[in-house]
Amino acid sequence: MRRALALFCASVLLATAGQALALDYLAVAEAAVLYDAPSQKAKPLHVIARGTPVEVLVAVEGWVKVRDQAGDLAWIEKRQLTDQRTVIVRVARAQIQAQAEDKAALIFEGEKDLVLELMLPVANGWARVKHRDGAEGYIRALQVWGL
Repeated sequence: MRRALALFCASVLLATAGQALALDYLAVAEAAVLYDAPSQKAKPLHVIARGTPVEVLVAVEGWVKVRDQAGDLAWIEKRQLTDQRTVIVRVARAQIQAQAEDKAALIFEGEKDLVLELMLPVANGWARVKHRDGAEGYIRALQVWGL
């Protein structure tokens, strides 16, 4: 029985090896340096802009390992993240509609890498978002990253 359980656990571990499951998405509270290890003495990789969504992978002693929209992994200080949810446009031009349907009136278009505040999570393939200038509408979930 123990051997069967051990074999089952090993097969599950092998089947999921290399797969990172998102624990959560957070946004960067202020422009911050990303590092290659959880320490200010580690190698700085680059600066990430305020509001950018990141996928949280691991949290260790005041540091969080994150994945950005490009799939790059890095470490950021936990204090530099906020619970406010944002998404980032990942297509050349995204349409933000008045309603969650393709034929609804166009509110505005967002260019690639535009950060939008997430107002309501995805329902039926659409998410409600808000532009920093105050305009709100619905965007197709496939047009953004950070959900």
